[in-house]
Amino acid sequence: MKIHKLYLTAFALVLAGVSGGVSAIVSAAPTPTVTNSQNTVKISPVRSDLSIAPGKTGTATVRVTNLSKAKMELQVIENDFVDGNKEDGTPRLVLDADKFAPSHSLKRYMVPVKNVVIEAGKDADITVTINVPKDAKAGGYYGALRFQPVNVEGGANGGVDASAATLILLTVPGPMTEKMDVLEYNVYQGQATNSWFQSANDLSLKLRVVNMGSAHVAPMGQITVKNGDKVVDTINFNQEKPQNVVLPDGKRTWDVPLKNIGSFGHYTVEGVISYGSKNNTLNLTKSFWVIPVYVIAIAIGGTVLLVLLIVGIFLFLRSYKKRILGGGGRRGGYRR
Repeated sequence: MKIHKLYLTAFALVLAGVSGGVSAIVSAAPTPTVTNSQNTVKISPVRSDLSIAPGKTGTATVRVTNLSKAKMELQVIENDFVDGNKEDGTPRLVLDADKFAPSHSLKRYMVPVKNVVIEAGKDADITVTINVPKDAKAGGYYGALRFQPVNVEGGANGGVDASAATLILLTVPGPMTEKMDVLEYNVYQGQATNSWFQSANDLSLKLRVVNMGSAHVAPMGQITVKNGDKVVDTINFNQEKPQNVVLPDGKRTWDVPLKNIGSFGHYTVEGVISYGSKNNTLNLTKSFWVIPVYVIAIAIGGTVLLVLLIVGIFLFLRSYKKRILGGGGRRGGYRR
């Protein structure tokens, strides 16, 4: 239970100040800082994007602020992070000091950083060096730099809830696979999807993708909502900086609210989504109807009335024909 709690707390640490968080994705941050749960440590930025060629060295610098009223010693810990398998932006840090991510490990290339002492109310710039070996494959590598007070319960090996982390996304340039597939593109009302809805309330577009490439990708583009040929809404998808990205082998689901939908009509949601260094483009389309209950009732009632009218006319004509034929036979027949 304790280990499980540590994992969950670590997720919250990285997610604090990160909109949507990180799992198979790394999300855009509305603010450039993150604090720990005790509000004693603040770090900035929450995410660094680097590109380092094979055989070269690069660095990432993080500003750490001591928000407490006492001098603080921080242990600087290198961790990998991987897909949290929730598709909602939740990360999973590899907290075991002796373990690495099964693939795309950045921790292997990070040079350990010594503890840092920061006076109360002061800050310090901490730089981590990343050495990329000559034989490193092109693609993405993902790690976190975590700052943990050494005087918390459990010492340097405990107190995960008192730490704060920044994420590092490394791209090693070179020939690599860039492939993203769409798993779902549907319109939902609440938790249910359909091709027609009785109202325009709580409608959203669910876009679910999987990254089958060797580096993270940032799908972005424009989603257009049309009523017939009329554009009723235009949505800029994932265009804020920094963009949400999908890690290799990771899945990500976006729920995009649909606005300006009327109480009746046929609508089409067109998405033009691009990703990768070559701007690979996906053209997506989904149509749906909004038909209120009263319209359905009128249609059903009208159909019933029409059927009754047709049946009534048929019965009337049949009865009328019988009367005509019966009367004509008596008048024209032979009598003794």
